Amino acid sequence: MFVSHLGEIAALLTAIFWTVTSMSFEAAGKRIGSLQVNLIRLYIAFGIYSIYLWVVRGLPFPVDATAEAWIWLSLSGLVGFAIGDLLLFQAFVVVGARVSMLIMAMVPPVTALSGWLILGETLNYQHILGMILTVTGISMVIVGRDAAVSGSKKRKKLKLSYPVGGLLLAFGGAVGQAVGLVLSKFGMKDYDAFAASQIRVLAGIVGFTMIFFFMRRWNRVKTGLKNKKGMMFTTIGSVFGPFLGVSFSLLAVQHTEAGVAATIMSIVPILLIPPAVLFFKEKITIREVIGSLVAVAGVALLFMV
Repeated sequence: MFVSHLGEIAALLTAIFWTVTSMSFEAAGKRIGSLQVNLIRLYIAFGIYSIYLWVVRGLPFPVDATAEAWIWLSLSGLVGFAIGDLLLFQAFVVVGARVSMLIMAMVPPVTALSGWLILGETLNYQHILGMILTVTGISMVIVGRDAAVSGSKKRKKLKLSYPVGGLLLAFGGAVGQAVGLVLSKFGMKDYDAFAASQIRVLAGIVGFTMIFFFMRRWNRVKTGLKNKKGMMFTTIGSVFGPFLGVSFSLLAVQHTEAGVAATIMSIVPILLIPPAVLFFKEKITIREVIGSLVAVAGVALLFMV
């Protein structure tokens, strides 16, 4: 069973890793700034990849990758890391993290559509139903948490129109992650997932470095590097995010449909509930519990295929 569902298991582990990294990067971002964290995490991750691949493969750099793999994986890194993450973090500022996360629930269907258009992948009815249940559950949880924080006034606010620019930024982040994931599968094929991730990270570094030169924010990076707690959380997030998370996400799409992998990986908001209760003392509503059950049912349905 484990071998036949290797892709789904890798996707579930990816969701767990991203839960840890999101908490770490949230703590780091409050101390040194989210944009600085984005750049620093990629440099740290690249160093970790180099050491790991030197020990495991005897090659600190992916020099054995084909030119075709370099092209597609680099495009994936630019689209997913540089463009997707840049848009997503800006959306956090404009419309807020929870609204952005709700729109990010569009990643699975966008990934499935991209997989169909680019890779010619097919999804059966059970896949589609599982994806719908998972996305519905995630949406219920996120909206429920918004309503739980501020009561009826917040529920009314959710009905108001948010800035179109902010919504487009969040949707752009979702599209960036989805397309980046599909491009990864197209370029990776049977190549080592960790080495492929290193190429993506390198492309992300190049993209973010150009952004920082354009925005002239290197002084903020230097200041952030001096913050010990901020760097500690950034390092933890880098291990579980750009290193383990990204690599296992590529392993997931390598062994299952891209849309199925994206759906399982998008249960991160569900997994964040227990830490939120334990560490931040947040209250969980009945709607969140129901949403969690619906999302888990969707994931279970994907495993039963």
